[in-house]
Amino acid sequence: MPESPQDFLANWTASRGNLRNFLETTAFAPLGEGPQRAAGEAAAAVAVEELFGINLDAYSAGVESVAGSFESAGANKLNHPDPAIPQDVGAAAFFDVDNTLIQGSSLVSFAFGLAKRRYFTFSEIVPIAWKQLKFRVSGNENAEDVAAGRVQALEFIKGRSVEEMVALCEEIVDQSMAHKAYPGTKQLAQMHIDAGQQVWLVTATPVQLAQILARRFGFTGALGTVAEVKDGKFTGRLVGDILHGPGKKHAVAALATMERLDLSRCTAYSDSANDVPMLSMVGTAVAINPDARLHRIAQERGWLIRDYRSVRKAVKTYGLPALAMAAFSFGGWRLTRK
Repeated sequence: MPESPQDFLANWTASRGNLRNFLETTAFAPLGEGPQRAAGEAAAAVAVEELFGINLDAYSAGVESVAGSFESAGANKLNHPDPAIPQDVGAAAFFDVDNTLIQGSSLVSFAFGLAKRRYFTFSEIVPIAWKQLKFRVSGNENAEDVAAGRVQALEFIKGRSVEEMVALCEEIVDQSMAHKAYPGTKQLAQMHIDAGQQVWLVTATPVQLAQILARRFGFTGALGTVAEVKDGKFTGRLVGDILHGPGKKHAVAALATMERLDLSRCTAYSDSANDVPMLSMVGTAVAINPDARLHRIAQERGWLIRDYRSVRKAVKTYGLPALAMAAFSFGGWRLTRK
């Protein structure tokens, strides 16, 4: 006997239900938590590699650094834009600090500030002072010196109150750093602000110090080396990357994601060849007071070069021995005048 329309419909519905059940439970079974996580991480790794040219671990370290910087500041942004200025959404400028925004090393200013307050002895500061002298004369920032300096800084502040450290950093910035800013670099930063763009400091300097500088100069914010905090005191451990060399690139990649920045429309400024990874990831790279290697790379790649130094220009013109003799002569004259 032929099937009635009702029987046919009932059998077809049952068969469709069986087919759906087969597809959902067997052919395309849902992934468990582990496989789902692995698939998600694989997709994220591909996206991060395509967007920023870094692996997922490096990007994750950048996220930790940025999140730690935001937590230290208590907000994503330290200063808000002038409402009268139309905002160029998606565009930003990233500035290194040492020898780019300010003369010399912020870490040394930090170290001397701690020394004045008896955080450590004079003998402990001598190696840091020697590294600063090499930096000022040669213009070359040694990656090992920077990394060692940050480790020392983390150890020196271990167990100290964050509130106490912030107050100390404010004194150091106001007394020893703000007046050392290069006017030319400050004008470049202001140019970006006036164009409605974000301006960020990206530095290996302790984040509290960098953020006070950013506040003083009216910048959007600052990313720095973040020391772990528990119960209002520093533990002596690092959060995320030391923002030096590739660490800056990782942090900028994370910041670009969080702030929805188009890196092809962004600008980066630095004095050191160690920052080539960050300089290479933006649409416009500018070498400020460049060391010899960065100067060569900038010329090869057609990057802009700006030099606001005076001491190193004099070294090139007169030679270091002549300047040293002049300095000693001046010192002797000062002594005879006392």
